[in-house]
Amino acid sequence: MRLTKQTNYAVRMLMYCAANEGQLSRVPEIARAYGVSELFLFKILQPLNKAGLIETVRGRNGGVRLGRASDKITLFDVVRVTEDSFAMAECFEDGAVECPLVDSCGLNSALRKALNAFFAVLAEYTIDDLVKARPQINMLLGLPARMQKNGAIAAPAA
Repeated sequence: MRLTKQTNYAVRMLMYCAANEGQLSRVPEIARAYGVSELFLFKILQPLNKAGLIETVRGRNGGVRLGRASDKITLFDVVRVTEDSFAMAECFEDGAVECPLVDSCGLNSALRKALNAFFAVLAEYTIDDLVKARPQINMLLGLPARMQKNGAIAAPAA
């Protein structure tokens, strides 16, 4: 299974917002950090906003922020919103040519089991997990250093 570019950058956008916690993030800044077009990110923003994963704040000083805590947004949540199809074979697609084995096919059940395992692993990881795994993420994205819960500034990893 291969995830789309849309899903890849949706996760990256959420990671940026999580790393920039407490501040509004602006799409032009996110686009610059990742080297992609603003238009592309605006297209991704719509389904994320509709699903409540991102909130938009309009106005001159507006921007985007996470729609809920980063430890409450799983990779499965993102994939479910951004991917159009999870058909791993033609027989999974709507309107596919009827196969005489469709109800007793070993391939169909094996692929369904693999897809469910894939989803289960994605559900184990949150945006927060991805951001915390990279202490230097703020520096890499051009953001101010993150404050830790004890008030200390997180130092970049050596």
